[in-house]
Amino acid sequence: MQVISRLWRGLVRLLIRNPVVFKELRGRMRGARAFTVLTVYLVLLGVFAVLIYVTVTESSTSVSGQAEVGEIGRTLFGGVVAIEMLLVAFIAPAFTAGAISGEREHQTFELLRTTLLPAHSLVLGKLLSSMLYVVLLLLAAIPLQSIAFFFGGVTEIELILTFVVLAATALLFSAIGAYFSARARRTLSASLLTYATAMFFMFGIPILVGVVMLLADFSPDDAGNTSTEIGLLYGTGAALSLNPAATAIITQYLLVNQRTTGLFSYTLTSGDDLTLISPWIPFTAMYVLLTLVFFILAVRRVRQYVE
Repeated sequence: MQVISRLWRGLVRLLIRNPVVFKELRGRMRGARAFTVLTVYLVLLGVFAVLIYVTVTESSTSVSGQAEVGEIGRTLFGGVVAIEMLLVAFIAPAFTAGAISGEREHQTFELLRTTLLPAHSLVLGKLLSSMLYVVLLLLAAIPLQSIAFFFGGVTEIELILTFVVLAATALLFSAIGAYFSARARRTLSASLLTYATAMFFMFGIPILVGVVMLLADFSPDDAGNTSTEIGLLYGTGAALSLNPAATAIITQYLLVNQRTTGLFSYTLTSGDDLTLISPWIPFTAMYVLLTLVFFILAVRRVRQYVE
C-alpha cells in the first residue's frame, strides 16, 4: 500500500507541475471528439458483446448445466477483452502520433520553444495526457467485462490482470506514437510508422514465432534433449510475452487450470519439472522498459528542437 501511495503522490505531482497535461486535457475534453470516441468505443464493445453472447448461447447444446454457463461467461469475457485490445491498439497511438508533429504542422512548436519547459517535460506531458484518456476508456469498459460475472467462470483477479495488460499495451503504443511524432516531420508519416510498429507487436510477433518454429523443424526426437527443450520454452515464452493477446490467453489458461498468477510447474519430456513464470509478469516488465526506451528516444529528438 505504501508503494501504491507513493506512486500516486508522484503522479499527482507530475500532473500539477506539468502545464502541458492540463492544456492537452482541457483541449481534448472541451471538444466533441473525446465524447464521440468514448461513445463509439462503448457502442462497439456492447454490440460485439451481444453478438458473442448470442453466438455462444445458440451453439451451446445445453445451457442448463453450471459448467456450460461458466463457459459462456469465460467466452463472453475473452471476446470483450479481445475487441477492447484491438480498439486500444488503434486508439492509443492516435492521440500521440500527432502530438509533436502536429505542433510543427500548425506552426505552434516555436511557441513551446519560448517556454521554460525542458524537452522531457514536454514529451511527458503529451504522453500523460493521452494515457489518462486511455485509462478512462479502460475504466469505462469494466462494466461490460463484469457482465461475465453473472454467468460465472471469471474471477476478480482476471479482471485486474486484464486491466494491467491493456494498460501496459496502451502505454507502450502511446510512447511509440510520441517517438515517431518527434521523429517525423508530418503527422501522416508518424501515424503510419506508429501503426506499423503497433501491428508488429499485435500480429507480427505471433506470425514470426510460427514461422521460426516451422523453419526450425523441431521434431519429437529433439524433445529428448533437455537443454534444447528448455531453450525452446524460454525463447518461445519470451517472444510470446511481447504479444498482448498471447500473454492474456496464456495467463488466463494458467489461472483457470493451475490456479496461479505467478510461478507454475511445467513437466519436460524427460519427466523433470521446470519452474516458469506467468507471462503477464515479463510482459509488463518488458513493456514498461520499452516505454522508457521510446520515451528517452523521443526526448532526445525533441531536445534538438527545444534546446
